Amino acid sequence: MNQSISQKERIISLDIIRGLALLGILLINVGAYKIIIEGQAQPDYSGINGVISTLIAIIVEKKFFSIFSFLFGAGLYIFASRAETRGDNPKKRMVRRLLTLLLLGIIHFFIFWGTILPVYAIVGVFLIPFYRTKVGTIKKWLIGMTTIHLVSLILKNFMPFPKPFLPVLNFFSNDLVLIFIMFLAGFLTAKTGWLTQIQELSKKIRWIQTGTFLLFISFSLWIWNASQGGDNDVDILIALGTIPTTLFYLSTLFLLLENKYVLKLLNPISSVGQMAFTNYIAQSIIGTLIISLIGLDVVSPKDIIYITILIYVIQIIYSVIWFKFFPMGPLEKVWRFMVYGKKKEIKQ
Repeated sequence: MNQSISQKERIISLDIIRGLALLGILLINVGAYKIIIEGQAQPDYSGINGVISTLIAIIVEKKFFSIFSFLFGAGLYIFASRAETRGDNPKKRMVRRLLTLLLLGIIHFFIFWGTILPVYAIVGVFLIPFYRTKVGTIKKWLIGMTTIHLVSLILKNFMPFPKPFLPVLNFFSNDLVLIFIMFLAGFLTAKTGWLTQIQELSKKIRWIQTGTFLLFISFSLWIWNASQGGDNDVDILIALGTIPTTLFYLSTLFLLLENKYVLKLLNPISSVGQMAFTNYIAQSIIGTLIISLIGLDVVSPKDIIYITILIYVIQIIYSVIWFKFFPMGPLEKVWRFMVYGKKKEIKQ
């Protein structure tokens, strides 16, 4: 059995997972950096492009922004608990942090129309009442919301349902509810201290990994066959498979990163995750510039792979260099200053 990793290494492991989540988000967002106007050429989805598109749908779509959402929820609880330790009002700090994110997200909207930041800020507000809530109550909420979300997806798409109830089903099957579920899961995980007990919980995590792996394989084959057959239910299958696949990814990553050799190998990615806010916004700027410089009229799935790799390598390089000179990312520093206001408070 591997020796238990230190607290500092556990923080690095979270940054690595966050950095990997940014890679997955980039794979989804690159195609949206080029706005297609009606009448223009459309991306080619034949041959290898079709295979790449289907694989992205199976492996990446909704899953990595769900991982990012999980980490956001965990991070918000850690932020609030540290604020309380310093003598601050944790709920007020959470409100200020989310309002600041909303403002910065609105600014980012003018750079990239598909930004998730304003949505995160708004949905994050619903976590605030859970700060003082008992762990058992949060578990019930998490199980209940997850069940309602999945049942709503099934009822809406596979069973006839009276039209007056469709708005309710549309709401609970929405991605906003999925984001809240992952926020709450991360929030709960941080509140219980499970993030610091991976070694002790390894057997339970392996059970989760095994069960969700079987579901991941089942949904992957189902989505592949549906895609090849031109089935209209592909999007629904992707949505249904998102939570088990995300759990499989998270459980696998948490277990892998208990190994110090894996941790060391992936350490450069931790720098990307450590300044995730800066890198998320930078991706849209770098991606738009690359597409413009290359002069692409359309972004095919093959182009998405090439551009994603190029952007991510650039981000690894400048992130590693940045942390040789500075303790936090540039936009993280701005965000932190806007939340706390006074420089002397930032140093605490």
